[in-house]
Formats: sequence, C-alpha cells, structure tokens
Amino acid sequence: MRISDISVFPVWAGYRNICLVRVATDDGIVGWGESGLSGRELAVAGMIDHFRPFLIGKDARHIGALWQEMYRGQYFEGGRTITAAMSAIDIALWDIAGKAHGVPVHQLLGGKQRDHIPCFITSTAEHGDALVADMVALKEQGWDCIRATVGDAAGPTTYDPRRAIAIAAAALEAARAALGSEICLGIDFHHRLQVAEAASFCHRMPPGTIDFLEEPIRQQSPGAYSALRQMCDIPFAIGEEFASKWDFAPYIEGKLTNFARIDICNVGGFTEAMKIAAMAETHYIDVMPHDPLGPVCTAATIQFCAAIPNLSWCEVDPYGVDTSVYDRMFPKRPQLETTRFAVPDAPGLGIEVDEDAVRAAKFEFWEPPRRYKPDGSYTNW
Repeated sequence: MRISDISVFPVWAGYRNICLVRVATDDGIVGWGESGLSGRELAVAGMIDHFRPFLIGKDARHIGALWQEMYRGQYFEGGRTITAAMSAIDIALWDIAGKAHGVPVHQLLGGKQRDHIPCFITSTAEHGDALVADMVALKEQGWDCIRATVGDAAGPTTYDPRRAIAIAAAALEAARAALGSEICLGIDFHHRLQVAEAASFCHRMPPGTIDFLEEPIRQQSPGAYSALRQMCDIPFAIGEEFASKWDFAPYIEGKLTNFARIDICNVGGFTEAMKIAAMAETHYIDVMPHDPLGPVCTAATIQFCAAIPNLSWCEVDPYGVDTSVYDRMFPKRPQLETTRFAVPDAPGLGIEVDEDAVRAAKFEFWEPPRRYKPDGSYTNW
C-alpha cells in the first residue's frame, strides 16, 4: 500500500483557518489529518509541499519510519512548522491504517481504555460578575471542570498584567464561592505573564481556589518554570506549545507540569503523542489534550484519549462560535454529548470529509489580535 498523493488545504472554516491534509494510497484508501500551527497555515502547507516528493511511493504502513524520515531528513531537525506538518501527515497515515484494517485508530493503539471521553468547558466571559454567572450556568448544564481564559477575547488591545491578575484573582475567588468545592476550576493565562506576575497571581487567592493554572508564562525556559514552581503550589497545565517529546521531557522529568497539554496536531501526530503520554504516565501525570482546532483534530484527539490510561479531560472547542461551515465540510464529525464525547467504533478516525466542500473553500489571511502594555510595548496575545 503505497502513498500515491498528498494534498494540503489551508482553508477558512467560518471563523478561522484550518489546515487539512489528504493522503491517498494506490489501494484507493484516503486518510485525513490536520495541522495545529494556528495563524501560520501557509508555512505548514509549504513544509508539506516539501515532504510530498520523497513521501510519494513510500509504504503507507511504515508510519514510524516515515515519522523518523520527516523529522531527521534534514540537518535542522524539528521545529514547530516541521512537526505541525508531520502531525497532519502522521494522523492521516493512522486514519489510512484504521480504514485498511476496518477498525478505529484507538484499536491499533491498544484498544479503548474508557467508555467515553470526559471534557472540560471554557468560559470566555469578562472577569467579574459575568464570569461567575457564566460558570454557574455551566455547572447547571452538568460541567464539572470549568476553565476561565484571560477574559478579553473580544476586548481591548491594551493589557496591563498587574491589573489583570488582580481582577482575575478576585473573580476566581468569587467563582469558587459560587460553584462550591466539587467543581474543578482553572484558568489559562495564554502565557502573558512574567514569573513575578504569575507568582503574585497565585498568592492573591486563598488555597484551593483553583485546581490548575495553565500556561502562565512562556515555555522556552524550564528554569523559569522551576523558579515559579518554588513560589507557588497550584498545579500547572503546560504543553500546548511543545513540538516534540524532547520539549516535554524537562517539564515531565522536572515535575514542572501536572497536566500534560499534548496537542496531537502540533507535537507529531499519534506516533509522538503516544510516547509523550507514556512518559507522563511514568511520573503519574495525566494528559489534558489541547484541542482548539477543527473536527479532524478533535476526531484524532478522541482516538488518542480513548487509548491512553492517564487522561484527565479533553478540551472542547469552539467557544460558542458558529460552526455551520463544519456541517458542510464534515458530514460526519464528533458531536459533544452533554459534557463528553463517545468513543467511536467506525474505521480510522471516524470522520467523513466532503472533499468538494474542502476544495471549494478558500484561505483568508488572519492574524491574532495584538496586545500592548500601557506603556505601548508589545506583549503576548
């Protein structure tokens, strides 16, 4: 079973671009994958175009060997653009393998370890009374793990870290009082803070206010996270920016992350994600997958979640936006069942793609909102 064609589709899907990859074989089986490098889809498409000539003609069943060739086939190994492209191709190859054997991908990964995939929900409400009210409403809908974000998704371009942490701490303390102790509560700071700011945020809240703090600072320096770890005792959820097991290694081995935020569409597909999950398991760390992308990413993430023993919750996306475009592109796709996903039993990823709809879609240039500190200097989105 040889790879006969690879096509890449960076396309606008209603509210964002997604980057899909189609891998075809000479046996007539087609697999689909998705890349996760949001906002840089054209760069990933260029990398896939570069991979195509030496992948065509290769045995599609040699997934691990093809992973190694894509990663090690140049002097400059790895990097987010390369592994994002690899992720999409790897996911598509596993989709092909499942379809060839007539089983879901999780069966090839050892079989399912749970009957359904528990999920967490995110409130994008402004920090304050609106956040508390939204979280209470989510609890009433049945959610038992709720995350806040930075609270300004559609708001101002100015971001004052000190003011933001004071407001967020007060809002989360009020949310905990309203939700009670049984709800798991967390916040994602989108790596906007410095070490001192993140520590100050932690110290402003009574113990037990939140159950996890996600991405408070950038991830390039394990030493910075080690310093922050010594200043506060709130569990960290880290990893969505990582692009390999080597990126994860110091955070897992150094006990710096308590929830591994593996993004299967960035880290190298199933082949790499399963290794990282096993690495986390040896340190009693649960996986909390990052899934902010399209339905192919969600389908792959569900298969991954089904097959690993150390899962906490899967991310739910999107956050209340219009997904009618998905209905046209993906006639069969994962659907949330209240607060969880069912484990699919269809062959491959268990998703159907309308190729005509995908080919008809166009790419639209998009950039994340810019954020500036009060003094005019640029800060993270």
